[in-house]
Amino acid sequence: MFAVAASKPNADDPLAALALGEQPEPEVPEGWVTVDVKAASLNMHDVFTLRGVGLKEDAYPMILGCDGAGVLEDGTEVVLHGVISSPGWVADETLDPKRTLLSEKHPGTFAERVAVPRRNALPKPGSLSFAEAACLGTAWLTAYRMLFVKSGLRPGQTMLVQGASGGVATALTALGSAAGMRVWVTGRSEDKRALAKRLGADETFEPGVRLPERVDAVFETVGGATWSHSLKSLKPGGVAVISGTTTGDADAAELQRLFFLQLRVEGSTMGTRDELEDLIRFCSSQDVKPLIGAEVPLESAGDGFRRMIDGETAGKIVFTR
Repeated sequence: MFAVAASKPNADDPLAALALGEQPEPEVPEGWVTVDVKAASLNMHDVFTLRGVGLKEDAYPMILGCDGAGVLEDGTEVVLHGVISSPGWVADETLDPKRTLLSEKHPGTFAERVAVPRRNALPKPGSLSFAEAACLGTAWLTAYRMLFVKSGLRPGQTMLVQGASGGVATALTALGSAAGMRVWVTGRSEDKRALAKRLGADETFEPGVRLPERVDAVFETVGGATWSHSLKSLKPGGVAVISGTTTGDADAAELQRLFFLQLRVEGSTMGTRDELEDLIRFCSSQDVKPLIGAEVPLESAGDGFRRMIDGETAGKIVFTR
């Protein structure tokens, strides 16, 4: 079958590690199902894999892709949950120390077919296209957990999203707006700030500027470049929810500010199958749809990776078949 894989780790030139071509059909253990993949969205995790982050060298070659949407052998349309728990684990799968994502231990979704545990294939609502549904399993699920599970925000409170155009940031903006939050967003360019406004942001700002007032919660995926601004933007007792560090770790934790203002810092990683089910239900009931910045044929996956590496994002990049 045709697939997009990481052939070997290449920290300096990740695009050189892309391998497009024939790969073995997926093995289907007992309790797993085969999905005919119709769409799969690109995540920074895939770029990190090309760079050699998170995978041991003997795990290569590895078919990339953490999430997607497709059709079961009986014709059922499904959304895929990319977190694979270890055998016997029954609690929150994001806390399982032996959990993996698709494309870490098991081949991923950038392929004609993928095998997943039966419970990881959830019914796709008719209100979402395959491309839209393919965005939910990683970026949108991460945003949903940050907002509805970790932050403790209530409708009417003010949230700040650092970075306007990435997959998690656009999801946070759309979900926060649909849930009745007052949504503020930072963006590096006028185009990115305008995009946030179209998604429902109430106000947009250049990165690092002093805000008109402090906020109840800040949502962080940027890391070092915005961390100090995030903490300075919080009200006493506010919360910073962090799920990524695309610019690296912060130089200082600013502990004095943390304890004096009694700020909270919540780490958040992916989400559970049940949370994905809740997210699907929320999107259907509120008519919320993921923003797709580009749809790229799977055979031209290199173009999508190049866009992400160059920062040319305006929503999710989705590979389609």
